[in-house]
Amino acid sequence: MTTSALSFGAAARLYDSIRPTYPVAAASWALGEEPARVLDLGAGTGLLGAVVREAGHEVIAVEPDEQMRAVAAERLPGARVLAGSAEEIPLADGSVDVVVVGQAYHWFTPEAALPEIHRVLRAGGVFAALWNVRDDRTPWVAGLSGIIGAEGYGLESAWQYGPVAPWFTEPELGLTEHAVTVPTDRLVDLVRSRSTYLTAEAGEQARWEREIAELVATDPALAGRERVEMPYRTCVYRMRRA
Repeated sequence: MTTSALSFGAAARLYDSIRPTYPVAAASWALGEEPARVLDLGAGTGLLGAVVREAGHEVIAVEPDEQMRAVAAERLPGARVLAGSAEEIPLADGSVDVVVVGQAYHWFTPEAALPEIHRVLRAGGVFAALWNVRDDRTPWVAGLSGIIGAEGYGLESAWQYGPVAPWFTEPELGLTEHAVTVPTDRLVDLVRSRSTYLTAEAGEQARWEREIAELVATDPALAGRERVEMPYRTCVYRMRRA
């Protein structure tokens, strides 16, 4: 796992407060309706795990970063929140029905992670990778992405992250649109919660903050508004244990 992947701990509470949650419809499409034991892998602060648990499933969270894990334990009281990674999952063979990964699969090393995920899943179990992606079809969101970088994860019709065979069946893509209310003065926190910002030089961080402040002050959709609806598309790649 890279240094960038482990950079979020320093901003764990900021991350938890500003990153969007996941729509119930997307989680339901990934999980199905029957109660299941679900591993939230690369769980971060437990944003996805909380949605899964609220839908009636048992959640086990595995996260490598200690500070992120501490926030997840607060968000998921009573759940097992374990130290571990996608490449070394601290669970027994065939011990979970579903593995979900929210906003984290691109940090994994697939040749090590895929056989580990396969190992902990029961026969016929489901593996689903989810991403919340800002919807740049909205002009001011495109302006924001022009500053902090677009989020391209998962918005193609085909899986972009290399072969999943022989471990899993071909991924199916489901898309769900939703929106999250964000205070306009906290749009800058979206960049402050990103690995690119957390690992950048101070001068680069200051430039991003300055350009976002200018966007908020001058864009007609943002200027003078206390809050704004941030549109997202949540993509879910669902596959089954082969």
